[in-house]
Amino acid sequence: MSKPEPVSSFQSLGLPPELIQALEDVGYETPSPIQLGAIPPLLEGRDLLGHAPTGTGKTAAFALPLLANIDLDSRYQQVLVLTPTRELAIQVAEAFQRYANHLKDFHVLPVYGGQEYSGQIRALRRGVHVVVGTPGRVMDHIRKGTMKLDKLRVLVLDEADEMLRMGFIDDVEWIMEQTPENRQIALFSATMPKQIQKITKRYLKDPLNIAIKAKTATAESISQRYWLVSNLHKLDALTRILEVEPFDAVLLFVRTKIATTELAERLAARGYAAEALNGDMPQKNREQMVARLKKGGIDILVATDVAARGLDVDRISHVINYDIPYDAEAYIHRIGRTGRAGRKGEAILFVAPREKRMLASIEKATRQKIEAMTLPSTEMVNSQRISRFKQTITDTLAGGSLEFMQGILESYEQEHDVSPIEIAAALAKLSMGEKSLLLEPEKKAPRERKGDSGKGDSGKGDSRKGETPLRREGKGKARPEKKLAEGMERFRIEIGHDHEVQPGNIVGAIANEAGLDAEHIGHIDIRDKFSFVELPEGMPKAVFNDLQKVWIGGQKLKISRLTVSDDGKTSSRKTPSDEKTSVKKSRKPATADKKRKKKSNSSDKEKKRKPRKKPSEGNDSAS
Repeated sequence: MSKPEPVSSFQSLGLPPELIQALEDVGYETPSPIQLGAIPPLLEGRDLLGHAPTGTGKTAAFALPLLANIDLDSRYQQVLVLTPTRELAIQVAEAFQRYANHLKDFHVLPVYGGQEYSGQIRALRRGVHVVVGTPGRVMDHIRKGTMKLDKLRVLVLDEADEMLRMGFIDDVEWIMEQTPENRQIALFSATMPKQIQKITKRYLKDPLNIAIKAKTATAESISQRYWLVSNLHKLDALTRILEVEPFDAVLLFVRTKIATTELAERLAARGYAAEALNGDMPQKNREQMVARLKKGGIDILVATDVAARGLDVDRISHVINYDIPYDAEAYIHRIGRTGRAGRKGEAILFVAPREKRMLASIEKATRQKIEAMTLPSTEMVNSQRISRFKQTITDTLAGGSLEFMQGILESYEQEHDVSPIEIAAALAKLSMGEKSLLLEPEKKAPRERKGDSGKGDSGKGDSRKGETPLRREGKGKARPEKKLAEGMERFRIEIGHDHEVQPGNIVGAIANEAGLDAEHIGHIDIRDKFSFVELPEGMPKAVFNDLQKVWIGGQKLKISRLTVSDDGKTSSRKTPSDEKTSVKKSRKPATADKKRKKKSNSSDKEKKRKPRKKPSEGNDSAS
């Protein structure tokens, strides 16, 4: 006879197997209070008023039941979710896609201002099941006739009080009036001002009212810090932290089962006693692994939320969120596994640029400021490595029983007439193998000199210490010597040091628009007026067109694909709009060229003889 499912499980809420599998994939183990309260009535089609702060798991509270009721065979818009900001629209759309991972032919579309209409219109015409958008852009589509709400089944207002604060409430009411009378409505708000209450009374039919208070208790003994993921690889950053942080045992959280195994193997290859803990392991093996962690046989355990359920080991000094959790509740549960038995605990959170909103949600829910941390420098890491190496020598000397080896080395010293220090250095090098004791110094991004318009015969003087040498070829063409990684393409963007751009700005913008994880964006080479960036091959045309119109720091990216010919020369392929710009620039010589022409006695004659540049060259020379 099988045991009944406990009330606090997702299975008990009546969700289909495909959604249960997706929840297991992302590491959800038990429903949060808002999920327990909201999922059953939303599955039944009831209107709902959710009084729940950000970070309590409310996105899953409405996304899961709405996905369960979606008619996948009908390619028309069935759900509309209104959010106050572009960032939240992207985040909610990603959540729908994540939970629908095992639903065949499901389509969700985020729509927001600042993005080209053409791509959104094409997607709407092809047909989507769920649209997540900001009020202004949704209104535009309704007025243009590109968004049809006549068959809409459900309307969700997410963070309604924030939309009121931002002045969207009239727009929201206008949109609500365009929806069918029999649609279902779910309204979520952290606070309940009078205007939100009026909307509830006017548009919601007999709504179920659910009020949830966020957990705010995190142990005072836990120090919380975050690292904003930069262009440095997460694994390299993690290694630096582990080298400098004094730790006893570390619990590393990732989102998927596959990631536990991959990360544990990579850490083991770097010399750490690391193991993976995931739900695929038999219970007996999991218990044995936890026992080894308690006894010191393992120092680092890489786990998912599900696998770490019930884990209680006093030895854990650090909890590192390698992947940010999906809600504040999960974060609180994770870091609560350190700082046990009166000890001080350390919690470190890795945050990608596009995940800053989740960081703010965690801080708001816990009512605690999480301090930004600076990664250990190369000098700090090397200092620690040297210190540990010296300590190894001290420990070995203290261990004794060296007489036999001393005899061999004394004999070698006499036979080869070498000093003891030289022998010791040779043995130390032998013990290290091919691995270097010290971390290599960081290389600074190469920069062009001010006033360099890209013209020159050989590029002499452009290469400085610590920078990538450049080869000048043809007219105004510069090509990094760095070889492209397999499966990558090099692109040029019209933004650089002069626009005060940082690698993180470029990564964040491209990741948001192209839907790429930051780790799939390759080498970024920032120059004064432009930059090179490596991206995966086969970028769809629609994504490429959207990226051209992205703005960073008041400057358009104007991305162009670089091509390399058989003789190694590099050139840019531009869109028609870029070519028009290039023609205009080619008619106006660069400032540096003007100064050189004034100094030349034969400048007027040279002007007459000099042919007009081709449109494709003008943009490079003006850079």
